[in-house]
Amino acid sequence: MARFSDQYGPWALITGASSGIGEAFARQIAARGVSVALVARRGDRLQAIADDIETETKSRALAIAADLTDEHGLDTILEALDLRHIGLLVNNAGAGQTGRFLDHALDDELATLALNCRAPLKLTHHFGRAMRAEGRGGIIMLASIAGILPSPEFAGYSATKAWNRFLGEALHAELADSGIDVVSLCPGLTQSEFFDKVNFDPSGWPWPLRAGAILSADEVARAGLRGLGRTSQVVPGLSYRWLMRAGRMAPSGMPPWLTERVMRLALPKK
Repeated sequence: MARFSDQYGPWALITGASSGIGEAFARQIAARGVSVALVARRGDRLQAIADDIETETKSRALAIAADLTDEHGLDTILEALDLRHIGLLVNNAGAGQTGRFLDHALDDELATLALNCRAPLKLTHHFGRAMRAEGRGGIIMLASIAGILPSPEFAGYSATKAWNRFLGEALHAELADSGIDVVSLCPGLTQSEFFDKVNFDPSGWPWPLRAGAILSADEVARAGLRGLGRTSQVVPGLSYRWLMRAGRMAPSGMPPWLTERVMRLALPKK
């Protein structure tokens, strides 16, 4: 724990921290002795989590209500942080839509792009420069297995997660000599509010696909923290690691038409 706080303290900033993987990251990081700044739009929910963290750990917790799709989202965060130094950035906030890309409203796809790509780019650029000046720090990019396998019926989201993955893996190499650890975390299906919002239900999958398919948010966050400083990419869950290996062994990777058929089994029937 001392090594963790020395490398990544005194504060960590976690986006999308009001539930799911983001909340799990906040609680696990605080338990390791690093204070946490929680960012999401739901201020009341964030404050309740922050209060709970301060009760259960010796770490401080700061709730920051901010809309990361807004042009001034970073300014809101910086104002709330004041002089607090961020040693660990977890770019967790994300959104997406299932279904046919051309059936989605353009504004919705642009909002997904702003939240999934533009926001983490701005945060990583700002806090990464401060970490470089300090000669230490860490950045976790929340990608997805959908960022490894092209995912029809989830096309826009899949593309943004490929962007997250590549940025994280490239920065892993680029920033290594600056003392900054970077990892791309690529989970599969995880127990959170995300898949409720996108109307995705894997219960229609055959058993070999369902087995071990639903990960807990705690499991995903723990895998990300374990991989930080050790590797450039983490895929939590044995079944997902086997799936990625099978995709790489296929003649041209996992064919998108096969991914599309798997996706359709988990989407509402039309």
